[in-house]
Amino acid sequence: MPSFIDSLEERGLIDAMSHAELKDRLKKPIKIYIGFDPTADSLHVGHLVSIILLRWFQKHGHTPVAILGGATGRIGDPSGKSIERPFLSKEEIARNVQKIQEQIERLLPEKAGVKPLFLNNDDWLSTLPLIDFLRDIGKHFRISNMLAKESVRLRLDSEEGMSFTEFSYQTLQGFDFYHLFTKHGVELQAGGSDQWGNIVAGIDLTRRLIGKQLFGITFPLLMRSDGKKFGKSEEGAIWLSAEKLSPYAFYQYFMRVPDADVIKLLRILTFIEGEEIASLEKEMESSNYVPNTMQRRLAEELTRFVHGEEGLARARRVTESAAPGKETVLDPSALREIAKEIPGMALLEKEVQGYKFVEIAVKIGLVPSKSEAVRLIENGGAYLNNQRVNDSNLTLSSEMYIGGAFLLFGVGRKKKFLLRIVS
Repeated sequence: MPSFIDSLEERGLIDAMSHAELKDRLKKPIKIYIGFDPTADSLHVGHLVSIILLRWFQKHGHTPVAILGGATGRIGDPSGKSIERPFLSKEEIARNVQKIQEQIERLLPEKAGVKPLFLNNDDWLSTLPLIDFLRDIGKHFRISNMLAKESVRLRLDSEEGMSFTEFSYQTLQGFDFYHLFTKHGVELQAGGSDQWGNIVAGIDLTRRLIGKQLFGITFPLLMRSDGKKFGKSEEGAIWLSAEKLSPYAFYQYFMRVPDADVIKLLRILTFIEGEEIASLEKEMESSNYVPNTMQRRLAEELTRFVHGEEGLARARRVTESAAPGKETVLDPSALREIAKEIPGMALLEKEVQGYKFVEIAVKIGLVPSKSEAVRLIENGGAYLNNQRVNDSNLTLSSEMYIGGAFLLFGVGRKKKFLLRIVS
């Protein structure tokens, strides 16, 4: 019978495993930890795999441990970075730690009597005497092994290079694992594939210090079929905080996922059973498949998980209101709701009235130039108030204002911009 970890491998959630014996160890409850660096006041889509993995372990009776990097965040993990991170103040880091913990607590609540553990590594790392740390811990790290890490090699070969501050990061994360085992009984660390060297450093340090066997697993970084990272858009990071990114914008990001990626994301980022996903994949390959059906399922599952039923309802409501061809719902109250969710700005009426659509499209940043706006119209991708614009000479007038105050611009069926007209 396949083990619990085998099912995670089948879903694409496991990239590497430190020891085959882990499968036997997981037959009994274990504590698993993942670290979160407080470089911002919210997690983003790239962190979802970490949360999902902890939830899977929790569902199978294991205790998830979330480590907030209040101390390591002051150093900055060089993994995956081409330049050194800018340093944040202690106050910024403390504020980010609090925000991120609140976010994880909401996404990772107590389930079936298994209560997650939240810790801040500033509580133990900030009290370590430097000389004692170098003597008692630093002596167990081999420079050759530290230099062999891919993130270190790449940086050393770059023009930017690497500071000793960043180089020392792996010693701190390695000590974290040792500390968590000796003080809290944590035996398993997980992280993205770029964290493999840091995880192995903690396993090796604990073996050298006290002769105990710890375990590590990594999950693949969330990559698109074109080789780019998931979690970025033209507007920036896809945040998990509704304050930084509305549920509607979050929902729409996943509605735009390419067909080539949607099944993979259903496996990795949702809790839909494998058999159902296999059935969905067959449905997608059939001649009767309705385009975007799988994207809608993915967007609904993830928006519900991150923003709850209320957030999903808001995203659906705004999506329906903003859909092309549904001009009957474009009343002022609907647009005021949309205004909370999509990009927009206000212009004086004298800056709008009598100007061409292509001129205003450039003014509000919808397109970079009037020639680009003309091409958009010619290709059938320009919309005003959810109706396709067919005339590149279309001039805006007060009769077009919805409720005497709004114009809804669109590029294609999904990118929207709400212009508020001010007298």
